Amino acid sequence: MAEIRPFRAVYYNEEKVGDLSSVVCPPYDIITPQMEEELHKRNLYNFIRIENNRLMPQDSENDNRYTRSAELLGQWLEQEVLINAKKPAIYIHDHYFNNGDMEYMRRGLVVRVRLEEWHKNVVRPHEGTLAGAKKDRISLLGALKTNTSPIMSMYEGDSEEVAAILENKKLKKLLFKLDGEDGERHEVWQITGTASVKKICESFNDKPLYIADGHHRYESALNFRHEQSVILKETTGEEPFNFVMMTLIDFNDPGLLILPPHRLLRGLPETKIAGLRKSLKTFFSVEIASLSKPGEWQRVDSWLKTGREIKLVIFGLAGQNLTLLTLKNAAVAEKMMPQFHSRIYKGMDVSVVDHVILEELLGLNSKDEVKITYNYDRQEAVDGVIAKEYQLAFIINPVKWKTIKSIADVGDRMPRKSTYFYPKLPSGVIINRLV
Repeated sequence: MAEIRPFRAVYYNEEKVGDLSSVVCPPYDIITPQMEEELHKRNLYNFIRIENNRLMPQDSENDNRYTRSAELLGQWLEQEVLINAKKPAIYIHDHYFNNGDMEYMRRGLVVRVRLEEWHKNVVRPHEGTLAGAKKDRISLLGALKTNTSPIMSMYEGDSEEVAAILENKKLKKLLFKLDGEDGERHEVWQITGTASVKKICESFNDKPLYIADGHHRYESALNFRHEQSVILKETTGEEPFNFVMMTLIDFNDPGLLILPPHRLLRGLPETKIAGLRKSLKTFFSVEIASLSKPGEWQRVDSWLKTGREIKLVIFGLAGQNLTLLTLKNAAVAEKMMPQFHSRIYKGMDVSVVDHVILEELLGLNSKDEVKITYNYDRQEAVDGVIAKEYQLAFIINPVKWKTIKSIADVGDRMPRKSTYFYPKLPSGVIINRLV
């Protein structure tokens, strides 16, 4: 199954850049224009200059955001702003964060993983990719020949021996600490002992890996490997481009937090919303819950968890009240979904929202994507409707990791924006050179 390797990581030289917290940045896909400006001002060496360099009006084939990132990366390596680890290691990334009033710690193993084509079922995806984002990551990887941020993947951990190694402070060395966004904290450790590294690597010999976040980067790495193989004509399989950097997280890690992407709609004609109120009764049992009642959310949460039926919540159809929906006939709903999808897919809450309500009852299609926004905080979603920024909020249950695993195991893909692994891994903590 999965082949993992230690590697010589590249990371910031604290003596050169000062506070490490000022140089890391969020991953490229959640950097807003406002955030981009603030990161550029935060530190001359902030990693946004590598991960997501600015677009310029005069950009050309030979001078663009990717070539500028590559030039800067070379300068920082030469100036020892970025330095290489002295020997290959497996890295432990302990990521501390808060969600609501709870504090979590998520532990990841940062390693090189041998690239495998999807059909080999060694590395398993759970969602599809978009051409634009993939093209961007391919261009960056081709220019830098570097993994600038790790792919987040999951695995089933069952080795007590490996768990003991990861906990044993005598077998690991603290490499650095830093603070992140929104009160997050990061500790990065390295394990270099030959016996410990060997045991950890061998523990993955019979395990597949499941991509949580980073499908575009994985496909970009596959593309890069193919390009390099064509250029070189003869390869051994040991070249660095045959591998990609991943952060591996145990499915059972208490810090593996999966948030639900609630759907927010705007720009709909009032006639469609009025029609939805009527048409929902054909497919769902409908109940109204008043948010003015104390403890109503707790009652709704309890209602969502009881029974085996698919249950959904909509805000915006009944004034300041919640509309609670229970699917009457799963078989009827399944007929509204593409036949090639698995029963697991067709039994997901998010599939019912997307296919039955958004597509079938509201008549939305790919051209209407601009009318849909995703939010991962339930109260923010409701507040957006109250403030009349949106018309409707579809409150969705979080997807459990067992569902993600099951979808990937049967070779299916989830609906777009079904999961949000919180928080995302930052960029610039550790990078992996492929030259």
